[in-house]
Amino acid sequence: MKAKIKWALDILMTIALLFLMGYQFWGEAVHEWIGAGMFVLFIAHQVCNLSWYKNLFRGRYTPVRILQCMINVLTLAAMLALMYSGITMSRHVFAFLPIRGGMAFARRLHILGSYWGYVLMSLHLGLHWGMVLNMVGKGRAVRQKYRTAGFIISLLIAVYGACVFIKRNFLTYMFLRSEFVFLDYEEPKLLFFLDYLALMGLCIFTAHYIAKLLRRAGTGRKGGGR
Repeated sequence: MKAKIKWALDILMTIALLFLMGYQFWGEAVHEWIGAGMFVLFIAHQVCNLSWYKNLFRGRYTPVRILQCMINVLTLAAMLALMYSGITMSRHVFAFLPIRGGMAFARRLHILGSYWGYVLMSLHLGLHWGMVLNMVGKGRAVRQKYRTAGFIISLLIAVYGACVFIKRNFLTYMFLRSEFVFLDYEEPKLLFFLDYLALMGLCIFTAHYIAKLLRRAGTGRKGGGR
């Protein structure tokens, strides 16, 4: 039950971040309220994962665990950057706070947190994608039957996502080569969300299969050492 709650929180946070990326469609006030909801979900997520922090220095660090730890820590940093910068720049939800100055720094931090946060959270989902596949396909026979078709569809989505990553200049914003984010207010919402879902699919695909390769490599080394 707890695992399902944590997974639900991950999905809700990702959906919230997806809507937050579409700032141009909702306007400033709605953007801030969704961001505030994201803050609540983030706190709930941390509470549900206290055991992860407690076990951080216990057990053996396999390559997969190292990858998970790196992505988790970087995602946490991106979320904290988003929250700090969002509260600092707030004109609606947190306008009552006596915050003065620091807007230029907060804006830069918000761009970094937004783009890195979207990629990292999608990678985080990819590391736990096996759980989704287990929930969708209860029987092993069902998963085996559609495995090839599922891989081909996933690969096509990932290719489309890679094109989106380039087209929407993610690297430019992730490394702050530009402090001005181009927003197309005339863009159809459907196209925008299809693009961002495909980009999420690219990250999920990448993290899922890298984790699988690392697990297989680890299993191979154990087998070879016997």
